[in-house]
Amino acid sequence: MTTPDSAGDAPKKAPAKDPWDLPDVSSLVVGVLGGTGDQGRGLAYRLAQAGQRVIIGSRAAERAQAAAAELGHGVKGADNAECARRSDIVIVAVPWDGHAKTLEGLREELAGKLVVDCVNPLGFDKKGAYALTPEEGSAAEQAAALLPDSRVTAAFHHLSAVLLQDPEVASIDTDVMVLGESRADTDLVQALAGRIPGMRGVFAGRLRNAHQVESLVANLISVNRRYKAHAGVRVTDI
Repeated sequence: MTTPDSAGDAPKKAPAKDPWDLPDVSSLVVGVLGGTGDQGRGLAYRLAQAGQRVIIGSRAAERAQAAAAELGHGVKGADNAECARRSDIVIVAVPWDGHAKTLEGLREELAGKLVVDCVNPLGFDKKGAYALTPEEGSAAEQAAALLPDSRVTAAFHHLSAVLLQDPEVASIDTDVMVLGESRADTDLVQALAGRIPGMRGVFAGRLRNAHQVESLVANLISVNRRYKAHAGVRVTDI
C-alpha cells in the first residue's frame, strides 16, 4: 500500500528561478522626472540610445522639450504631470530639496505606475559631502509614503552624470543596486538597467535598506575628488 509520503507520490519541487532571467522591457515608455538635470539627462540619453522610448519631464514643458531636442534619439519632452501620465516606468531624478513637493503634486498621475527613485539625500559643508537621513528613513521610503498607489523601487544611485552624458563613452561599466518590495518590479528595473551597455542591475534588498545605498554616494564623491575619477560600484562573485 502506498501513502502520500511514498517517494513516488511526493510532489516535485519547482526549479529555482534563474535570477538573471529578466523580462523584456524594450516596449515600455520610460519617463524621467528631473530630466533636465545632469543625472536625469544622462539616464534619458543612455536609455534612448539603447532603443527605449523616453520622455523627460520638467516643471516647464518648454524646458523639457528643448532638452529633449538636444538629446535626440527620439526623446520627447513634457511637463512633469504629462511625463508621468504617458510613461510606464517613471524615474525620479529631481533634486533632494524638491523631492517631496514634486511627488506630492504627482500622486494622481503616478498611481499604478512603477516608480524608480534614484535621489540621494546629501548635505555639503567644508568637509565635503555627507548623507542625510530623511524622517522616513530614505528618499525611496519617502516616495513610498507619498505615493501609496504606486509601486516604488530604488535604483540608479551610483552613476556618474559626466559619463552618462559623454557620447564618447560607449559603455557604462557599473552595477546598479535595485531595491523594492516586489520581485517582479525589481526584475523590471534590473532589466531596464541592463539595456544600457556595460550596466547590470543587481537585486539588493527591500526598501528598508535603501538608506545605505543612497548614502554610499557621499563616499563615491570623496573617491572621485581624491582620484580625479568617475567611480561606480561593482558587486563581485555573482
